[in-house]
Amino acid sequence: MAKNVLVAVFSASGVTKRVGEEIARIAGADFYEIVPAEVYTSADLDWMNKKSRSSVEMNDPSARPAIAGNVPDMSSYDTVIVGFPIWWGVAPRIIETFLESCDLSGKKIIPFCTSGGSGVGRSDTALHKNVAGDVKWAKGRQINRPNEAEIRRWLNEVL
Repeated sequence: MAKNVLVAVFSASGVTKRVGEEIARIAGADFYEIVPAEVYTSADLDWMNKKSRSSVEMNDPSARPAIAGNVPDMSSYDTVIVGFPIWWGVAPRIIETFLESCDLSGKKIIPFCTSGGSGVGRSDTALHKNVAGDVKWAKGRQINRPNEAEIRRWLNEVL
């Protein structure tokens, strides 16, 4: 496996966090949870309610929910695996906050998502606009549960 890898995940329900922790364990990587400054409640996540916090954020391309604490110093990492649930067919806005908050120049970025309904979709390439500098992107992958054999195969392809 590659050296100097960070697995950074946002997880609203815990599913993405569990998958990310398993990816970090298998890859021998550091793990960082992207925690919103204001944690999402179940009412915030009600995608059926057009006035719920997540609906309002996802309908506003400029929304950038704040992250609690500091983002990690990226200078010691060569590769950043970014994990997130799929919201409205793409990554949640807090992932854009994270990517725009970090200096990822010269890094390889590998996205993965979890989803109850849709796959990676356009979230894989939609995130490219949030990163400045010379970055190498690997193709994103949907991984819905911490399956060691599946994760090892994927890591061997992308790392």
